[in-house]
Amino acid sequence: MTDFTHFNAAGEAHMVNVGDKPSTRRRAITEGRITMQPETLRMILAGSHKKGDVLGVARIAGIMAAKRAPELIPLCHPLSLTKVEIDLRPDESENAIHCHTHVENVGQTGVEIEALCATQITLLTIYDMCKAVDRGMIISDIRLTEKSGGKSGEWKKTD
Repeated sequence: MTDFTHFNAAGEAHMVNVGDKPSTRRRAITEGRITMQPETLRMILAGSHKKGDVLGVARIAGIMAAKRAPELIPLCHPLSLTKVEIDLRPDESENAIHCHTHVENVGQTGVEIEALCATQITLLTIYDMCKAVDRGMIISDIRLTEKSGGKSGEWKKTD
């Protein structure tokens, strides 16, 4: 475990200087899920929700969130993203929708925060669009599953 990098020698918060780091291809993959009542999932899949295409709107919201991560996370660097892909997989056996997000860039710092923001906001948008019919939905299991690039190289979840 290394020291926290967002604090200087005096213990004050600061934005990490990445100016001397080489630009490399960076990639992060995250996941999460939202569980709901069976009828809520049926409405989403049938496209019968009165607010429209829930999954399409959620996907767009997630892409927007990845691009806006530095506006939400105080010490996050603004990045030029080269890819944001959000895959939403309904699972009728769990009454859930699984979100898998893949974000890439070529730069001096990683894209983990952008991918995590995208996953969170995608799932939160599903909640927002469906809360009138199911306030008990649960957003859970949001985590980084893979990252590559930079000095630390490859990382994959082990469980």
